[in-house]
Amino acid sequence: MSSTEDRRFEVLRAIVADYVATQEPIGSKALVERHNLGVSSATIRNDMAVLEAEGYIAQPHTSSGRVPTDKGYRQFVDRIADVKPLSPAERRAILEFLESGVDLDDVLRRGVRLLAQLTRQVAVVQYPTLSASSVRHLEVVALTPARLLLVLITDSGRVDQRIVELGDTIDDENLARLRDLLGGALEGKKLAAASIAVSELAADAPDHLRNAVVRSATVLIETLVEHPEERLVLGGTANLTRNAADFTGFPGSMRSVLEALEEQVIVLKLLAATGDAGTVTVRIGEETQVEEIRGTSVITTGYGTASTRFGGVGVLGPTRMDYPGTIASVAAVARYIGEVLAER
Repeated sequence: MSSTEDRRFEVLRAIVADYVATQEPIGSKALVERHNLGVSSATIRNDMAVLEAEGYIAQPHTSSGRVPTDKGYRQFVDRIADVKPLSPAERRAILEFLESGVDLDDVLRRGVRLLAQLTRQVAVVQYPTLSASSVRHLEVVALTPARLLLVLITDSGRVDQRIVELGDTIDDENLARLRDLLGGALEGKKLAAASIAVSELAADAPDHLRNAVVRSATVLIETLVEHPEERLVLGGTANLTRNAADFTGFPGSMRSVLEALEEQVIVLKLLAATGDAGTVTVRIGEETQVEEIRGTSVITTGYGTASTRFGGVGVLGPTRMDYPGTIASVAAVARYIGEVLAER
């Protein structure tokens, strides 16, 4: 890239930084005063004219300064060379806060609350998708000699408890055998494969255990193939009100954004389209391809382990946002949510 193009990008970067900080259109005089760009005011005015002609900045009102367009934000985001990493103290604080969560629900609630605080935007975390989960452990507990409690734990932290009525009694020795049979068929398998494996147990089960195996397998299959509606945890919705002016000029403005968040389907689709953990996706304005949230930017990534994506996490806010800081926060919180859930 030529030095002229580099300089114009520096002008664009300065306009983005100042507009994010002040929410006021930026003029050439302000750029000269605030930034050491190494050129005259006339050169900066000329660069701004070129950036405007190319669609990177716009003039919202006659005689006003310039503001970045969606195209300008995209150019800025695409050329972020280094996302400032969080400090060791910040990373340690995030991990300790998430590790204090008592279960899956608590970890996700803590994660979304923390991300909303760090970014001052709306934070969203998707519950682990069932199709990606594997059975980590099955515990079989005798509540009475004829009644069992099955506790199914997945690698994404989901815990399901089901009662099995045996219709007959079972002693401790046979209970241990039943536990081994069921656990051997399920543990380590994806939910769909686990459902098939447990359905085949009855054919080879010892006669004296067949009734217990059939009844337990029936309950487990219902648990494994049950796919409740995907859910989101949201936090920081009130942050939108701080930036209400950013949504003026869009159909429905902030109200349509709030309605989209309430319905959740739109945000779930955006999270589902997110890549694996470690890959951050930034959608700016019309790039969301959703009319209701056209005035927003959505920054998302996946969370999970190196081999398994549990779900998505991200933030939604006005296009006028701190992209480097938000990208770093989304990546860090997603990483530690995945680590905490994987260790449970």
